Amino acid sequence: MPTHAIAPVYEIQRISAVPTILEAVAGMTGLRFVCVAHVTSDAWTACAVLDRLDFGVKVGEGLDVTTTLCREVRNTQQPVVIDRVADDDVYCQHHTPKIYGFQSYISIPIFRPNGDYFGTLCGLDPLPAKLSSTEVVAGMQAFARLISMQLANESSMMETEMALLDERETSELREQFIAVLGHDLRTPLSSILTGLEILTLRNADAATVPLLQRIERSARRISTLIDDVVDFTRGRMGGGIALQMRCDPALDQTLEQVISELRGMYPEREIRVELDRDINLQCDSARLGQLLSNLLKNALVHGDPALPVSVVARKVGGDFSIQVCNGGEPVPEAVLEKLFKPFWRPEIKREGLGLGLFIVAEIARSHGGGIKVDSTDDNTCFTFSMRDPGFSGEPVGEVSFGGGHA
Repeated sequence: MPTHAIAPVYEIQRISAVPTILEAVAGMTGLRFVCVAHVTSDAWTACAVLDRLDFGVKVGEGLDVTTTLCREVRNTQQPVVIDRVADDDVYCQHHTPKIYGFQSYISIPIFRPNGDYFGTLCGLDPLPAKLSSTEVVAGMQAFARLISMQLANESSMMETEMALLDERETSELREQFIAVLGHDLRTPLSSILTGLEILTLRNADAATVPLLQRIERSARRISTLIDDVVDFTRGRMGGGIALQMRCDPALDQTLEQVISELRGMYPEREIRVELDRDINLQCDSARLGQLLSNLLKNALVHGDPALPVSVVARKVGGDFSIQVCNGGEPVPEAVLEKLFKPFWRPEIKREGLGLGLFIVAEIARSHGGGIKVDSTDDNTCFTFSMRDPGFSGEPVGEVSFGGGHA
């Protein structure tokens, strides 16, 4: 198939109604060869064919346009209708009927919605047929208009599909770029943190220590933002949140370390803690630490600063849960529905990238668990729960927590 003919053939082949239209035309006219052809000044290409004559033209194949009457239809943009070639004053001596051996012939122009010429809906037969009646011509013109309308729909769909494909490719490249950038940023950031640690160990003078501490907090904040963006990008690219599952016999120590770091970042805030000791859980403890860190930072930022924040972690049988609660105004229902969406942040406090709770939900999902939020007039509580994959006993049901703040 010539390259220039591929697109028109594809357009017609995508229209599911075309085979039915060809069948209807054959039934209405009695013609045994019917087709939709794409016609240009120098090419005739079959885009859809109904051939009960063994005429021999197949989809994608062409004819010399100078041997066809479709060229005249294109030039005049008017139908050509012949009931019987031998009796037709115009075409009885025409070379086309002699070449192809037909007596009856009809060709109706097909236009694109913008008025551009596409081709013809045409048919022929070695036997005469009554084609010039008003009913037949009107019916053929209606079928041609229907094809024209479908071409518009298909063109719009193809443009949409191409736009979506282009957007998807652009999105994938953007996310790959972000992932590579995040990886490359970690190296200089690690050097900054190492340098700060060395300067601190060398007993920096009292005037310098606050500056070093501010730099360290900023560097760790950048590190957290990089981790969030890379995790989000990995999830969007289909990789999900990466886990390193192992049996951790002291998960509570990881959680305590997270709480200790946030106490240092928010020294003015009260954080009440209830952790089961020696929590043995098959999990990615670093990821669960990240989950707690995101939940706790969210509570500290959005909770009432005059009220304490509580953290409770429990394991009962094979069921493990972490609950983080803060006091303050209840979260509106409309906001609750958006909390775990990426890049969403409330208008009143727009800290960070808005990925923290999205990553919490992804970590929960990767562990086979879930995250839920309940907000009342007293407090707002986020509860993560999961089943220990390494536990062989029977489930004990949902882990219960005490009411109010711990």
